[in-house]
Formats: sequence, structure tokens, C-alpha cells
Amino acid sequence: MVTLFLFMKADIKFHTSVHITKQLPKENLKEIVLCGRSNVGKSSFINSLFNQKNLAKTSSHPGKTKSINYYIVNGNFYIVDLPGFGYAKVSKTERDRWQKLIESYFFSGREITHAFHLIDSRHSPTQLDILLQQFLLEANIPCSIILTKVDKLKQSEISHSKKIVKEYFSYINIEDDVFLYSSVKGTGKKQLTDKILRILE
Repeated sequence: MVTLFLFMKADIKFHTSVHITKQLPKENLKEIVLCGRSNVGKSSFINSLFNQKNLAKTSSHPGKTKSINYYIVNGNFYIVDLPGFGYAKVSKTERDRWQKLIESYFFSGREITHAFHLIDSRHSPTQLDILLQQFLLEANIPCSIILTKVDKLKQSEISHSKKIVKEYFSYINIEDDVFLYSSVKGTGKKQLTDKILRILE
């Protein structure tokens, strides 16, 4: 089992980028998936959670990540960063390719233990966020929601953001499966670390 100490001192390394499903790793390890819209802060989240500066490449240009990126943690499990969706300036052909890649990944028989759906706390979920939730439900993949960039909100706005999530996704348990996170201030790091440890037990 991954202990809290080992997690906080995690040996996390970039493992591989996957552009087609036959490139998926052969190792049979648990996989924790990060998914969400372009520019929601997935790369910053990885760097912040694991106390790294440049492990996951961040960019001011949405839609930059075009592959499934695998990170291996302590040799025990994978963090899987899926391409962001919904960036309008990407061609339809490219968007269709990404969608096919992600769908084939979810139904590839991988040991997907949990998905974290990242949503910008400053905005309501989009239609694409709703579709992603429906897809995860259909694929029977356990899911939590991470509201990112909460350092940009007032406390009253944070409460409103959580309320909106409940309105859109009534089946989500607010207490156990909605997390507030700031990559800038580290808000929510302990709660998410505890959640991941429970997932891996």
C-alpha cells in the first residue's frame, strides 16, 4: 500500500505519451485519470500535488496536449493525464481524433481505478463537462470533481460554485467527491492526497 509518507515524498516520473491505444503501457498498474476542459489546470495540478515545478508542461495556449500522458508514482500506480477538450481553435479532425483516442482508452480494459474531473471553479460546467460525466457513468468509472483555481474566488463564490456542481450533477456527493483546489496556494492538497490513498487501498 502507498503510505502517506511515500506519497508526499513521491518518486513521480513521466512514463510515456500515448497517441494510439496500442502504445498503452503493458504494466498492469492502477490508473488514476485526470480529465477536463483545455486550460482547466491539469498540468499545474500535477506539479502542485507532487511538489514538482516542471514535471507536467504547462502552457498558456489551450489545446496543446494532444496525447494521453502517463506518470508513474513510486512504481505503484499511474497518474494518467488525458488531453483537454473543448478548445475551439483546434480543427474538427483533430478534435475527433482526440475523442476517439479517449473513448478507446476508457474501453481498453485498463485498470482505471478513479477519474478526477477538473472544472474551473469560476465557471459553470459546460455541455462538454456534462457529456464527460455521462460518459464516465456509462463506463462505470468512479469519479470525483476538482474545482480548480479557487484562489481566484471569494468564500461566498466558492460556496456558490459547489452549489452549481450539485445542481448539474445531483448524484455527486459534495462532502466526499467534490474538492476545492488551488495550485497557487496548495488549497485542498491534503484532502486530495487522503482521497487518492483511500482509492489505492
